[in-house]
Amino acid sequence: MADLQDEVHPMTEVAALPLEDPFADPLDLLDAPAPSGDPLERAHALLDDHPVADGYTGLPWVLRHLPWYDLEEGESAVDTDVPRLREGHVGALFWSLHLPEGLAADRAVGATLEQLDLVRSVIKAHPEGLRLARSAGHVIDARNCGRIAVLLGPATAAALDDSLGILRALHTLGLRVLTLAGTSWASGAGLTRFGEEVVREMNRLGVVADLSGASEATITRVLALSRTPVLCTRSAARSLRPHPDNLPDSLLTGLGAAKGLCLVPLTAEQTGPTVRDVADHLDHVRALAGPDCVGLSGTYDAGVAHPQELADASGYPRLIAELLRRGWPESDIALLTWGNVQRVLRTADFVARSARERREPSTATIAELDG
Repeated sequence: MADLQDEVHPMTEVAALPLEDPFADPLDLLDAPAPSGDPLERAHALLDDHPVADGYTGLPWVLRHLPWYDLEEGESAVDTDVPRLREGHVGALFWSLHLPEGLAADRAVGATLEQLDLVRSVIKAHPEGLRLARSAGHVIDARNCGRIAVLLGPATAAALDDSLGILRALHTLGLRVLTLAGTSWASGAGLTRFGEEVVREMNRLGVVADLSGASEATITRVLALSRTPVLCTRSAARSLRPHPDNLPDSLLTGLGAAKGLCLVPLTAEQTGPTVRDVADHLDHVRALAGPDCVGLSGTYDAGVAHPQELADASGYPRLIAELLRRGWPESDIALLTWGNVQRVLRTADFVARSARERREPSTATIAELDG
């Protein structure tokens, strides 16, 4: 594979676009007077300045089964393409490397590498619309060049094959998010000693932990252990809808205290069949965890049904218009759509630089720690 940096083009490519300081507070851009009038018009105007950082798409697995596709012209066989991403004001998108249920465990590493290779090929084939990003700075570069930033992950923890060396290799290839569930070292009983070493090594590398689908014991331990904020890439409020991947109020409160980020999925099963149902979950998570701990996860192309008016990636302005009708301040919406994900990525980058100065790569094995 070509070196990742070869795929990150210089920002001078589109000189007419204004540059943005990657370390600037996103709320600083809200000094201009708010547009008045129709909430949908206000939503489009707000999203022009603060686009959506979408926390999950299942597009890679869908694309590998299509004989031909063109995401820049538009592709009716999927929920996500460049025209609809632009219509929905999506500026960054996490591409899931999750594997389908039933795939043999010994195929997890190879299948994940195949998905990584596919994503890089897709980005190279669509240079006018997509750009690979592996840091907060790269996300800003992509936006300033008029491209949609693609971040790799979450990947399933089984892809590590209980090896920290494989974790480092996946990070070198661009992995930014790993889901901590479904392994012997991150189970219903919580993290084992090897699982704790995985989290420490993720902090050192800058790989963010995804806790959606993890047990309460695992979530609690990771929140206490990780120096990097965590994500829940597909979790809403269990008190509003009792789905196993949704979080109880106690964990939402703990996630907020740890400055983690709950990315509420736009799925009928987890949040409900209407835009108002999704907004109810966003209201609830914001009230318990705080406005700086809630984000959005389209969960498109993942084989799930979506609420009315949110059938594909173009629907985000309608959701933001609903939040404006409910009285959400524009500063909180700016955090919801863009600022909170940028904070998590910037913090992960900072923690990783600091940790690498103090800590060598771990050589621990699961047999040594858990055997």
